[in-house]
Amino acid sequence: MKSIFTEPVNAQLRYHDLAGAGTPCIFIHGLGCAASCDYPQVASAPALAGRRMLLVDLLGSGFSDRPDDFSYSIKDQAQTIVALIESIGCGAVDIFGHSMGGAIAIEAARLLGDQVQHLVLSEPNLDAGGGYYSRKIAEMVEADYVSKGHNDLAEASRLDGSGIWAASLLASAPIAVHRGAVSLVAGGNPGWREMLYAMPFPKTVIFGSQSLPDNDTKVLPLNGVHVGVVPDAGHMMAWENPSGLAHAIREATLA
Repeated sequence: MKSIFTEPVNAQLRYHDLAGAGTPCIFIHGLGCAASCDYPQVASAPALAGRRMLLVDLLGSGFSDRPDDFSYSIKDQAQTIVALIESIGCGAVDIFGHSMGGAIAIEAARLLGDQVQHLVLSEPNLDAGGGYYSRKIAEMVEADYVSKGHNDLAEASRLDGSGIWAASLLASAPIAVHRGAVSLVAGGNPGWREMLYAMPFPKTVIFGSQSLPDNDTKVLPLNGVHVGVVPDAGHMMAWENPSGLAHAIREATLA
């Protein structure tokens, strides 16, 4: 695992840099997750064999540092992704982001401009208001979530059968999860959907088949965004069908 020192928060952002050819693909995970947990099976699938991939643990998640004085907002997390891309000096990149990571990917792509070759998002947060878990987390006062809510949510998730997410959540800093959830509920300015529609490079949003129907499968193509579907999977498609997700990412980055 590699790391870069991020300023001004004086923290180490850690990532796996999987050697390969072609345009590197940056993987950005969702709330309470970690790319080092979510994407090894996706990256090792035959559909992505031979290409360079960077699996990034956002600050506050996985193996990265968890500074108390960082905002953990979508915008600031995106700036650390940009710093990483600039530090490795790879030129053109593809960016993949899941759920909250989709919003971060959009913000990062906006900052990088024509350096981005393809933007691929799986069930991203495109609008303010958050999702079920982010709303539930953001409704709590930060101190209450940190002291009790974080562990309670992990235990409830474990009992509901979401053991991988529960374990990943426990490996995340409670303040990072809470502040990330608050940022998701607040939304972007301009909105992430608006940003996505305005971007000139190829864009794809991937859905798990078990998440359908979703009105965005009709709305997104009308606004220049391709749609892909991973069979036999829902929102957590990286765990449910990693080879299917790998195939969808390959298809989205071929053009």
